[in-house]
Amino acid sequence: MKVCVFTVGCKQNEVESASLRGGLEELGYETTDELGYADLYLLNTCAVTAEAERKSRQAVGRMRKFNPSAPVIVFGCASEHAPSAFEKKEGVTLVAGAMRKDKILELLSGRGVFRETETAFCELPRPKCTKTRAYLRVQDGCDRFCAYCLIPYLRGRSRSRALASVVAEAEAMRVKEIVLTGIDLASYRDGDRDLGDLLLALKEIPARIRLGSLEEGTVTREFLAKAKAAGNVMPHFHLSLQSGSDRVLRAMNRRYTREEFLAACAAVREFFPDAAITTDIIVGFPTETEEDFLQSLSIVQEAGFAHVHAFPFSAREGTNAAKLEDLPSAVKRERMGRMLRAAEEAESAYISRFLGTIRPALFESDGGYTDNYIRVFAEGAAEGKLCSVRLKERKNGGVLAEIIEEVSS
Repeated sequence: MKVCVFTVGCKQNEVESASLRGGLEELGYETTDELGYADLYLLNTCAVTAEAERKSRQAVGRMRKFNPSAPVIVFGCASEHAPSAFEKKEGVTLVAGAMRKDKILELLSGRGVFRETETAFCELPRPKCTKTRAYLRVQDGCDRFCAYCLIPYLRGRSRSRALASVVAEAEAMRVKEIVLTGIDLASYRDGDRDLGDLLLALKEIPARIRLGSLEEGTVTREFLAKAKAAGNVMPHFHLSLQSGSDRVLRAMNRRYTREEFLAACAAVREFFPDAAITTDIIVGFPTETEEDFLQSLSIVQEAGFAHVHAFPFSAREGTNAAKLEDLPSAVKRERMGRMLRAAEEAESAYISRFLGTIRPALFESDGGYTDNYIRVFAEGAAEGKLCSVRLKERKNGGVLAEIIEEVSS
């Protein structure tokens, strides 16, 4: 029996889906993550934006085009937020929520609605690893309650995986790079051990360790010292900013200032001079004035971001920000245009620093990434190979590189 596990949304969703695939294959099922003919469909949904919810709903129809008689099981954040939107769809037999995904394997023939909460970290089967890079889930939930975000209401409060369990899964992975993921990775705790201690516990793992999204408050000198001492942590830190304006940050319930964020960036570069610092910025938050937006524009250059994921504000019903008057769409579009241009200039400036230099790069089927997360393309590169490469010139979406030598097979 063939099962398609299709994912909409974040890396956390991807690793959860990979875990379900691993569990299904242990039960004897054939699995895929590509939409096509299957006997059963599992849909992992997203609700971070209204567009993500729309794509989640549309995915049901896309599945049914391949096999109209196959049952569809829906789970994840969008079905937690609006289960009725999926219950009424033809072919959907079971609607589960964003928590207790371990129960889905017991409910493959179930019908109706399944909603259950979690009070502790939910262990899932070992993920099916299909790529050179694998994601390792270490945390779930969030206690931050940013004004624009639904996720704490859908995924529940922050909870972390036992350090020993994380290390055991990492030791069993046969990949060259492991990315630690969580809804709020910065809040990882196992007793009195924090994310820095987890990195030290993973120092003997024969793989590059990369971190998912972090919060400014995590990036202390103590944390950076532990990351440096681990020896296998890549010089790439995704620090979620959201706005360069102190006034907007307060309205968003983000608990830092512009200067504190810039200080965290400076600390990263003290310990990891070549580090790529990447970020997220929301454009057009309801209280954002032109002056506020200019503060966001200027911090892109001031922080020296290697990449900016910019996106327009999307009101999510049930959040405090949704109660505010939205900005006109035309204003958001115009500001997005300026932000994307600033982001491209910053990315180009960062990459230009490394043209002509030699860096380690891990290759996948469609190019690779240097240790500091510069996308590279090289003639003769083979998937799964870690090579020293010389960065030569910009190419759309990355950099053309020359392989100097293979570091490992």
